[in-house]
Amino acid sequence: MPSEQVMKAAMQAYIDCFNRADPEAIAALYADDATVEDPVGSPLKSGKAEVAAFYKMAVATGAKLKLAAPIRASHGNSAAMAFDVQLNMPTGEAIIQVIDVMTFNEDGKFTSMRAFWGKSDMVLLKPPA
Repeated sequence: MPSEQVMKAAMQAYIDCFNRADPEAIAALYADDATVEDPVGSPLKSGKAEVAAFYKMAVATGAKLKLAAPIRASHGNSAAMAFDVQLNMPTGEAIIQVIDVMTFNEDGKFTSMRAFWGKSDMVLLKPPA
């Protein structure tokens, strides 16, 4: 099981790579057989190719991530973080308030990511000019 420090560092790297718009670096944080469920309840993305394609699309939106609280580790092989996705939508500048929960393998790679957010977690900050 990876240490708390390894899990927290991987979660921070996820934020940093996303904000650099580097989908290849994000995908490299995942195990080859990993899954992504973003948001929870949507179709599962499975395997490195689907995960990489998902992040290529996600960073292309120009969204940026900002932690809303410290990254949390666990007594097991999971960690969680609360953050805001800052983005421009057709309806204006908005944030999506998200909690991601990742599980890890022995090598410190993500084996799964589940993103918890719903329609009520999307907040319009200002309408388009």
